[in-house]
Amino acid sequence: MPSTGHLLTASDDQPRARLLGLVGAIEPWDDLERTHLGTAARWIAGGAPLHRVRKPDVPAMHLVSYFVVLDERRGQLLLVAHRKAGLWLPAGGHVEPGEDPWAAVGRECREELGIEAAASPITGERPLFLTVTRTRGRHAHTDVSLWYLLDADARTITSYDPGEFSAIRWLTGQQVLEEPEELLDPHMHRFTRKLRHARTVGQDARPVPAQP
Repeated sequence: MPSTGHLLTASDDQPRARLLGLVGAIEPWDDLERTHLGTAARWIAGGAPLHRVRKPDVPAMHLVSYFVVLDERRGQLLLVAHRKAGLWLPAGGHVEPGEDPWAAVGRECREELGIEAAASPITGERPLFLTVTRTRGRHAHTDVSLWYLLDADARTITSYDPGEFSAIRWLTGQQVLEEPEELLDPHMHRFTRKLRHARTVGQDARPVPAQP
């Protein structure tokens, strides 16, 4: 864990409090997410720097906004082949200093997919999932990632940033779960199961139309 000796200033208080609120509102899916939520909350409250200020790994632990695009009608998720990571991941990127994590989603969505971010009605503008992940290879660091859910028609995504991604794919949740874990973000299967549960709960909560 980063040192907690960083001096908090008045300008830190509000964004940190908001971030702690976002993290605290996430219902853990399993024991691993519960552990990650605790780690993230201690890191935020401890006063350590939250944002990357120099690529690729300064500070060694920093905040990321992932966004998983869901075409609800088709029941498909968008994954991107990330050039640097060498894995199929959700789109997303680092949250910049002074930037709200949801604002980072909007910025990265425009830059990487060329569309405006539209929050899924399942989650609104709040993250569904959180992970704390040590990256692989040179300049390894730890990403604290907020996973947001976006709503989009697959037909509206006609381009992507070729500097970041080599390809994109639309997969059903079942197809994601059938992909070998070593080809995906290490938490992608867990996220997909949590999303499947959230969609089921959302469908069950929809009002039943009145009978004529």
